[in-house]
Amino acid sequence: MEVTAAARINTYTEARSLSQRVNEHLVSSGKSIASLAKDVNYSRTTVSRYLSGKYDADPTDLESKLSAYLQEQTGETVEIPVQGTVRKTGQKPRFFESRDAKAVLGVCQSCQEYIGLGIVVGRSGYGKTHTLKEYAKLSRVAYIECDDTMSSRDLVEAIERSLGLPTGYGTIWRRVNGIRDFFSTNKGYLLIIDEADKLISKFTQKKMEILRAVFDQSDVGLVIAGEPKLEAQIKTYLARMANRVDFYAVLHGLTPSEVEKYLDGFEITPDALVELKARACNMQTGCFRLLDRTLSNIRRILSDNGETTITQKIIVQASSMMML
Repeated sequence: MEVTAAARINTYTEARSLSQRVNEHLVSSGKSIASLAKDVNYSRTTVSRYLSGKYDADPTDLESKLSAYLQEQTGETVEIPVQGTVRKTGQKPRFFESRDAKAVLGVCQSCQEYIGLGIVVGRSGYGKTHTLKEYAKLSRVAYIECDDTMSSRDLVEAIERSLGLPTGYGTIWRRVNGIRDFFSTNKGYLLIIDEADKLISKFTQKKMEILRAVFDQSDVGLVIAGEPKLEAQIKTYLARMANRVDFYAVLHGLTPSEVEKYLDGFEITPDALVELKARACNMQTGCFRLLDRTLSNIRRILSDNGETTITQKIIVQASSMMML
């Protein structure tokens, strides 16, 4: 029993040693997590989660790059435990870092760090909102999802609520000044406005002008996200905002290799994999959301039938469930 306990302690110490050493190096060198993330070609969000012990994806590649980075910077060699054969878990990643997700996270990170204005555009179902909400879990990030029925007063109230401010009284101008004062006093904030294309029309741009005024007159980063038409709307109706854009990302959808990586935890027959790739990558109807919804139904069918392998037949069953 003592040997087992000691082995567990040693295993735990080894598993934590890399993140501990990297954290110690950041403190001693004065480098930021953002700088480290750039050096290892990962998003700041991912590196931050790993170093704080909250990373729940496969860390093999990240640990390899962090180990190489640490060795280059300090000369230290960190032994990474060799992983055995990976067992298929039948689980999908809680958060999948596709190229689109990395682009969105990069825009958010840059806008927050440099107090910039960023634009993110992508078709519905590409994972834009999911990624923005993931970044919004970090500190000093306020996230708002807009809709067509929002008035200027509704928008101001949504910002107040996301910041934890009491709902203001008086004119919109007075309440916007309160928001600007908050951002100027509490440095380092990022404001994310999702579905922003719903705030613009050829008849009114007042809501977007409120956001521009908040950005111009306070120390806050701003990310505006929406459907592809958002870019054209800003260029057409909001020239004063268009010429302030510092960072930009357009989502392209999953690649076939990313689909394979996303499905890595499942046993899949070759023909079923081809079908799932088509559902994710087809330029007309394919998207991340369709793949994820199909997979959720597949998991229910596998669980009900006591099976572990995804086949073409099961995909057909899953599709019929979605059409009901």
